[in-house]
Amino acid sequence: ILMVDEKGKNMKCLTFFLMLPETVKNRSKKSSKKGNSSSSSNSKLPPVCYEIITLKTKKKKKMAADIFPRKKPATTNTTAVQQYHQQNLNNNNTIPAPNWQGLYPTIRERNAVMFNNDLMADVHFVVGPPGGTQRLPGHKYVLAVGSSVFHAMFYGELAEDKDEIRIPDVEPAAFLAMLKYIYCDEIDLAADTVLATLYAAKKYIVPHLARACVNFLETSLSAKNACVLLSQSCLFEEPDLTQRCWEVIDAQAELALKSEGFCDIDFQTLESILRRETLNAKEIVVFEAALNWAEVECQRQELTATIENKRKVLGKALYLIRIPTMALDDFANGAAQSGILTLNETNDIFLWYTAAKKPELQFVSKPRKGLVPQRCHRFQSCAYRSNQWRYRGRCDSIQFAVDKRVFIAGFGLYGSSCGSAEYSAKIELKRQGVILGQNLSKYFSDGSSNTFPVWFEYPVQIEPDTFYTASVILDGNELSYFGQEGMTEVQCGKVTVQFQCSSDSTNGTGVQGGQIPELIFYA
Repeated sequence: ILMVDEKGKNMKCLTFFLMLPETVKNRSKKSSKKGNSSSSSNSKLPPVCYEIITLKTKKKKKMAADIFPRKKPATTNTTAVQQYHQQNLNNNNTIPAPNWQGLYPTIRERNAVMFNNDLMADVHFVVGPPGGTQRLPGHKYVLAVGSSVFHAMFYGELAEDKDEIRIPDVEPAAFLAMLKYIYCDEIDLAADTVLATLYAAKKYIVPHLARACVNFLETSLSAKNACVLLSQSCLFEEPDLTQRCWEVIDAQAELALKSEGFCDIDFQTLESILRRETLNAKEIVVFEAALNWAEVECQRQELTATIENKRKVLGKALYLIRIPTMALDDFANGAAQSGILTLNETNDIFLWYTAAKKPELQFVSKPRKGLVPQRCHRFQSCAYRSNQWRYRGRCDSIQFAVDKRVFIAGFGLYGSSCGSAEYSAKIELKRQGVILGQNLSKYFSDGSSNTFPVWFEYPVQIEPDTFYTASVILDGNELSYFGQEGMTEVQCGKVTVQFQCSSDSTNGTGVQGGQIPELIFYA
């Protein structure tokens, strides 16, 4: 008997063997010769034997995704899937179709249908602080598979059988982002909710989502948010992110201290920044940033922002500001007239500047070390000739890329080959045509073949594996030194720099020769 499926294909073959009496007698005789006398008593009835033979196939088993490829879905089903997916984005929507499971070929897609869906939900979460809550549906099995905290909550020894769970310390948008990862295996992060999502991922121990949040923060890290992220990275115990924040704060200290985010940090983070030995900023900028923080802190503590209250909220952190290391003009016109210092402190600091016998101060009097700039020199030699290198308002430009994040502080430029001279230099740094930094300054050339630094107002952050354009327009003595035997790749410490010609260069500078012999950067 052949067992077939509904398409007519053989599945199994059921074979019956009917043994006739004569055959039984013959077998019993043979067996009696061998000494099997007991077989004759069992030969009265013809026994029936059967055997099941499974038909083997050379094809391997296929998963649902292989059987139903997503590249060629039915037109009607695609529309329905998109419709239900759109419904899925809204809270408390169910799937009305009786056979919605047939619309999704894989278990991942069918599981995603349950995201933020009341269909078969066996738990609800009231997420957010009072006055800003949102009720979200959940499915215990799915949540327990995605988080050990949810597993303990629903199936652990101390599990509580609650239909509604309140979570006031997590923002609804962040909780939804975590649920979307658990249900759909999709990571959807936004700049305004990524910190809250990281908090949710940490709280419910979803490590891969937490790692994605940290990566997102690292790629979006800048001087504007570095101080806030430093505070949060310490809270979340993310040492790699903490280190990246310090790199940005050290190199772009003045921008970071002047950012709005600096005033949002906690007192402990404020102290750690003020203690920082490698902070690359003028001390007057540090002083002004601390006063701005104190004013906002007074508002947080519901205090009037008076001089007394500012000093009160700063506490001992005030003495971490290295006021005696300021330039005398900065102190006389800034800190001394701010009112934050007592009269005795002001007098002692003035004496510190001028007296041979300096008084003892509570303030740190040792200057910060700051950062030591590195120089990447791209030429192996330099030369000069009587008919070049000339400048007539034309642009010298070169493109470069690095393999690690650095901060370009300025360029090293060649000077006059005909004795001492002064040059006016307009330097510029661009990425895909967008100006990231520029400055107009002057430098003095002593007639040697040395390079002379020209600085940007603030260091410019450079991301790895992307080409940037460095340009300069010089005005001064027409004859100058120029580089020769240029290199396409230079190893500078732990940073590898690649160079290529720029279409912006209209004065002859390229990889093999010309101006802009050095990139000055912090790493």
